[in-house]
Amino acid sequence: MNYDLSVLFTLKKSKEDKGGGVPIYLRITVNGKRAEVSTNRKIEVTKWDSAMQRLKGRSESARILNDHLDNLENHIKRDFNTLLEKEEFITAEKLKDMLIGKYQKHYYLVDIFEKNNKLVELGIGSKYTRDTFVRYEISLERLKKFLLKEFNVKDIKLEDLNHGFINRYDAFIRTEYSCDHNTSMKYLKHLKKVIHFAMKMDYIEKDPFFQYQTAYKDVIRGYLTADEMSRIESKKFRAHRLEKVKDVFIFVCYTGISYSDLVELTPESVTKGIDGKSWIVYERNKTGVRASIPLLPVAQAIVDKYKNDPECSVKNQLLPVISNQKLNAYLVEIADLCEINKHITMHVGRHTFATTVTLTNGVPIETVSKMLGHTSLKTTQIYSKVIDTKISKDMEQLEIALKDKKQINNELRNLKTS
Repeated sequence: MNYDLSVLFTLKKSKEDKGGGVPIYLRITVNGKRAEVSTNRKIEVTKWDSAMQRLKGRSESARILNDHLDNLENHIKRDFNTLLEKEEFITAEKLKDMLIGKYQKHYYLVDIFEKNNKLVELGIGSKYTRDTFVRYEISLERLKKFLLKEFNVKDIKLEDLNHGFINRYDAFIRTEYSCDHNTSMKYLKHLKKVIHFAMKMDYIEKDPFFQYQTAYKDVIRGYLTADEMSRIESKKFRAHRLEKVKDVFIFVCYTGISYSDLVELTPESVTKGIDGKSWIVYERNKTGVRASIPLLPVAQAIVDKYKNDPECSVKNQLLPVISNQKLNAYLVEIADLCEINKHITMHVGRHTFATTVTLTNGVPIETVSKMLGHTSLKTTQIYSKVIDTKISKDMEQLEIALKDKKQINNELRNLKTS
């Protein structure tokens, strides 16, 4: 909407006092509708310059009064521009109320979200990781697109948020970006954190997320079987890039290290453990938790292979780790060449360590949790559910085998008696 603003100072001659003083009024006009407010100043009519709308002369009293009028005019224009940027409906009465302090201060969602993200950015390296900051920035951009598409505004007042708004945002995220339930919940949790930040700052009293469920659903984590791992390990690739990616991926399968931590490992990350063998000790970027992982022979062999690699030496890396995007792209090629019908990513390597390499082989879940650097055992229990699923499928196959065996035995007995 377009707005036409006019700010004028007028004399109320009808209110002239006995001493000849006439009050000065400020007239605010927006799109033809006006509101007036007293400036709490009086002057003699003969001293007023109606063209300039200021007191005549260069005396100290004239300068002080004219400065006061300048401040009032600037205040109105500043408030007008603020409302214009927020795309809020503007009236002359609203600008008048803002000037005299009657207007209630409103806080806006996008503005608060940006403040939250600045705090997250300042906390990188101590409280947050850069990946966390990037995720919050993505959340903010998607929220802005939602506001434009659904409400045709750039921002919205905090007090206007409710369950209906959250439901619409959830639906927007799922449809616009093809997000599954858990991914959608991540965006809602970002929004929820920003709302709670606003509540701590007393910007909003009522929590729009009150009694709103933002729970994740348990999912089966993708992982490789022992046979699939073996196929990749034994495969020799002609392309040097694929051979390097294979080594990096297999290393993750035997250590469970996430990409964000893997890319920061240096030769100094390998140290002698309590058993005299090589361990990798590092602090997880995501949680800040200290993780200690004994190197299994396969992982140790990969570390030794790249000990004097020129590329690793220049970058001071433990392994030749490239971008996560490229690694995952090359893993698609590797899966195809190894005839593995699964979408393999670097994170699948971490899941494989938790399932096929450790839990399946009887490593206690508490130990696995420590090595993965989880802050809660509940996170690790997701993998144990995967193992339960595998056990269930294995038992189904056993049941079929036993039925087949029983049927064969019955047929043999029938042949003997016939």
